Amino acid sequence: MKIYADNAATTKMSKASIEAVLEYMNNWYGNPSSLYTIGQAAKEKLEEARERVAKAINAEPREIIFTSGGSEADNQALLSAAALGKRKGKNHIISSAFEHHAILHTLNKLEKEGFEITLLPVHSNGIVDPNELSAAINDKTCLVTIMTVNNEIGTIQPIEELGKICRERGVLFHTDAVQAVGHLPIDVKAQNIDMLSASAHKFHGPKGVGFLYAKKGVILSNLIEGGAQERGKRAGTENLAGIAGMTAALEEAIGSIEENKAHIQGIRDYIIEGLSKIPHSALNGDADKRIYGNINFCFEGIEGESLLILLDQKGISASSGSACTSGALDPSHVLLAIGRIHDVAHGSLRLSLGEDITTEQADYIIASVKEIVDYLRGFSPVWQDLLAGKREFIL
Repeated sequence: MKIYADNAATTKMSKASIEAVLEYMNNWYGNPSSLYTIGQAAKEKLEEARERVAKAINAEPREIIFTSGGSEADNQALLSAAALGKRKGKNHIISSAFEHHAILHTLNKLEKEGFEITLLPVHSNGIVDPNELSAAINDKTCLVTIMTVNNEIGTIQPIEELGKICRERGVLFHTDAVQAVGHLPIDVKAQNIDMLSASAHKFHGPKGVGFLYAKKGVILSNLIEGGAQERGKRAGTENLAGIAGMTAALEEAIGSIEENKAHIQGIRDYIIEGLSKIPHSALNGDADKRIYGNINFCFEGIEGESLLILLDQKGISASSGSACTSGALDPSHVLLAIGRIHDVAHGSLRLSLGEDITTEQADYIIASVKEIVDYLRGFSPVWQDLLAGKREFIL
């Protein structure tokens, strides 16, 4: 049996997305910046896509900048807000301790340039407390950036409330919504969002394309110089075929949110119930305030890398952390942020389910994980010490 359960890392392109890419490659291949008919036809299609993407999140077309993906959008949002803040004499940025590395690494860069960075705790439930955000904002704060859905443990943040606090205090609010767009309803106006990052390959679109929403009035700094594309804010000929594939995938995903949630969430909860029966295991993050396809567990006394390899041998594709750091042996910074100790965090498993998941596959996942955990614990020195009382169980 083959089961792909790593949709948080990337998703398979949908049929509608593939068809859109092929259509645009064949029929709308002109450069949108060219003045002749073929180029202007491509320009019309580009702006049509911009309108459709904007409509999907209740934005205005001119507020959408097409990018190469979520990481680029994150970088442009943070660096732009920092530049705006610097001009106003503000050098304080607030984020959370378990953001994606596209955010954290950019914040590290800004810290070296003199910015003060505050990382809010996320506690054991993996949720940012709005009261703690309110208390952290001061007269030097120029930006708050909090992800909508955590990429590892799937917890959903109170974005509307966080954005309202920022709006009332006159602070720009950005959200990395890479794991949310196409899976949760997004309304940038109702949720008080000033900037938002998204990536097509997280909702069955192609890799290498995404977008940045920047509210009218937010002045963006350029990451890439060399041309007047995207209103002069992102040089380089637009990837029109990729943008078309993203647009088709986004509209399809948004139209299926409730249907997908009803199907996936039931199976997710079924798997969580099954894995919870494994002794000394624990679900990471809030059980209810999490995206409907995410399951993240820790199993005491084992190494997550070994678990993944053996699951792969059984035909199950899974993860032990974010895709961008899957080759690292260090424990997940997300799990450490919610209070898991190193030894426990090493034994983590993330399953991110797709629309094609079945109950039969769920049973196979539960049985396979239980079998492998038992097997790994059988020759684990840590597990033997735990059983012998030389160490205390944490979970």
